[in-house]
Amino acid sequence: MDFVEHNREAWKREVEKENPWTRPVDRDVIQKARQGDWSVLLTPTKPVPKPWFPELEKIQLLCLACGGGQQAPVFATLGADVTVFDNCPAQLEKDREVAEREGLTLALEQGDMRDLSRFPDEWFSLIFHPTSNCFVDDILAVWRESYRVLKQGGILLSGFCNPVTFIFDLKEWDDHKNLVVRYKIPYSDLQQLPKEELDARINAKETLEFGHSLEDQIGGQIAAGFSIQGFYEDSSGGDLLDSYLNTFIATKAIKGSPTS
Repeated sequence: MDFVEHNREAWKREVEKENPWTRPVDRDVIQKARQGDWSVLLTPTKPVPKPWFPELEKIQLLCLACGGGQQAPVFATLGADVTVFDNCPAQLEKDREVAEREGLTLALEQGDMRDLSRFPDEWFSLIFHPTSNCFVDDILAVWRESYRVLKQGGILLSGFCNPVTFIFDLKEWDDHKNLVVRYKIPYSDLQQLPKEELDARINAKETLEFGHSLEDQIGGQIAAGFSIQGFYEDSSGGDLLDSYLNTFIATKAIKGSPTS
């Protein structure tokens, strides 16, 4: 099946359900950003450290798989030339709503995060890529394309899932609050879920997900040519595993030598 098309429709449903990642920022957030008081998330709860960012004024910035009207409007408020790239038009519409409400300029592009061919080589200075690569099968393509479109010294800020979250039986987790180990990493809903569970997810228009190895998540960035220069972990903000370990990771990666 075409999981990209399926996830596009699934995220439209998430917008209708007001998933936290689909709720656009309010006027107060933009007003504070105009006064220099701002923060953004790559993972569920921990703000990205300010030292991870370059000077944002007038830089070309790509918000990759980053619709929802949350991070991109903040960056535009701070003076960046922002392109929002997302698979789901309903998510991009949230960015459009905030931009029109606040008088901001955002370029909105709908597409697959694995294919950035519409953008030229070495075009962006910063890519902001919140937790989302669990919705595609091949993240090595995401890292390669990100490397290609970044300028020398450009920065890739990424959030992603700790793959341990994908080894557990989701029905036991959701229905009974039990942590039952059942699956292996790398994980794929399409390949490892029992047929009846997969069919149920498809029919309910729930997202189809992939649990990528840390070798692909971190080693894949290095193999693409990046230098990892920042790292932190984060909790989910309330899941079963939070009392045992952090289930999200964020990295700062540099293409070539950082610009002075």
